[in-house]
Amino acid sequence: MYFDTHTHLDDDKFNEDREAVIAKVRESGVELAVNVGSGIKESESCIALAEKYDFIYAAVGVHPGNTGNMTDADLELVKQMASHEKVVAIGEIGLDYYYDEPERDVQKYWFRKQLELAKELQMPYIIHDRDAHADTLDIIREVGYTKGVMHCYSGSVEMAKVLIKMGFYISIAGQVTFKNAPKLQEVAKFVPVEHLLIETDSPYLTPVPFRGKRNDSSNVAYTCAKIAELKGMDEKELANITLINGKKFYGLE
Repeated sequence: MYFDTHTHLDDDKFNEDREAVIAKVRESGVELAVNVGSGIKESESCIALAEKYDFIYAAVGVHPGNTGNMTDADLELVKQMASHEKVVAIGEIGLDYYYDEPERDVQKYWFRKQLELAKELQMPYIIHDRDAHADTLDIIREVGYTKGVMHCYSGSVEMAKVLIKMGFYISIAGQVTFKNAPKLQEVAKFVPVEHLLIETDSPYLTPVPFRGKRNDSSNVAYTCAKIAELKGMDEKELANITLINGKKFYGLE
C-alpha cells in the first residue's frame, strides 16, 4: 500500500538487524522503497540491497556534504551505476549550507554536474536542500531540467508553489508529525496530492509516536496518516495516491 520514496536501509545503524528490519518493513504494507545513495560507497550498497530485495530500488549520487573530495572519476562511476536495471534516479544531490564544509562553491559545482548528468541520462533526480533554497532554485533553472523531487521538504508554501509550477514533486517526511512543525504542516495541507510523495529518510527523522528512536521504512504509515489528517482525507486513499505518484516519478508503472 505504501511507497517509501526515500530511505537509507543500507545505513550502518541497521548492520545488526537489517534482514529483520526489512522483513518488518515488507510485512507493514510497504509495497515499494527507494534506497538512496549519499556517496560512491553508499550508492554501491544501495544497488546491492536492491539486487537482494525485489521491492527495493536504488538511487545513486553524492550528497552535498560528501562532495569535498569528489572527482570526475566519481562522477563517471555514478554514471556507470545509473545504468543498472534497478537504479531509478540520481540522488541524493543538492546543497547543504547548515555546515561550513564543503565550501559552497564546491557543493554548487558538483550539484550542477550531477544535475547535468541526470539531464543527459533523462533520469529523475532527488534533491537535498538545507538552508540553500535560493541557490538550489538558481542551479535548477540554469540546467533547465526539472524532473525532480524535493526530498524531506523544508521550504515555505511560497517556494512549494514555485517548484510545483516547475513540475516538481514535494516529498514530506516524519517531521510533519512533530508539534513544532507548523510551517511544514501548512505545506502538507497546500501541496496538491498529484505532486505529493511520502518518505521516511530512515534511519533519521523518526515520526511521532517513535520520535527519538531509530527510524525505518515501516514508519512511513505515520507520516501518511498525519498528512491525511491535515488534508481531511482517508489515509488509505492518500497512501494509494502517493504510491501511484512514486511509481510515476521513478518510472515503475
